[in-house]
Amino acid sequence: MNIALNGKKALVGGSSKGIGEAIARQLAASGASVTLMARNEERMKSIIAEMDTSHGQNHQYLVVDFTDFEGYKATISEFFQNNTVDILVNNTQGPEAGGALEKKVDDYQRAFDLLFKSVVYTTELALAHMQQQKWGRIINVASISVKEPLNYLALSNSIRAAVVTWAKSLAYDVAPFGITVNSTLTGYFDTDRIAQLNSKKAEKLGISPNEVRSNMEEQVPVKRIGDPREYGYLVTFLASDNAAFITGTNIPIDGGLLKSL
Repeated sequence: MNIALNGKKALVGGSSKGIGEAIARQLAASGASVTLMARNEERMKSIIAEMDTSHGQNHQYLVVDFTDFEGYKATISEFFQNNTVDILVNNTQGPEAGGALEKKVDDYQRAFDLLFKSVVYTTELALAHMQQQKWGRIINVASISVKEPLNYLALSNSIRAAVVTWAKSLAYDVAPFGITVNSTLTGYFDTDRIAQLNSKKAEKLGISPNEVRSNMEEQVPVKRIGDPREYGYLVTFLASDNAAFITGTNIPIDGGLLKSL
């Protein structure tokens, strides 16, 4: 499928590596002008230097720290004073791993600021332009754990579930404006985050990280871990006119296999 996003402007969170980077690169390859958002300025400069500009795209970056909500709020508010976006990809780093007995109420508050408040606030700022032009795409990078919680990710399980249900509610309200809202429920993809979680899990179980990865691959129908580029293809499809009637949907994507809509 040939997806053309020429003239569209996209804002992609957590885009200095992993899934966020893959999404940003694919949106650019399809013609969109992309603003990267992350903490690592040098890495974002490097990515922008490699991104597609064959359709006259103008890529830029925004240095943000999602773990500091007040600081993030000030930075993103200033950005939207001078910029608009047609495609918003809400994506941040995950909160610390750990079970429910390990976490305290302050941990949940920090996770709420990181995963929920940043998403809702950014979306509020982006919506004004989308509503005015009667077109927009909001895509939330969530986790398959909202369907089946993982006991070692209590913070992520809880707050990402809130994001998904909020997005479902929002989808109904903005659909008459030609705006779609979807959440992708991330499974096992080959990222630094998975490597970190596997190391922690291996230590807890007393086995090697390689063994944890092998066990993980066995749980995936295609018997492999997903390539972030595949994730980029899915999000780019959701950002296109081809997905105009897909809204309010939670799309489980696990190990390169799009299982259902």
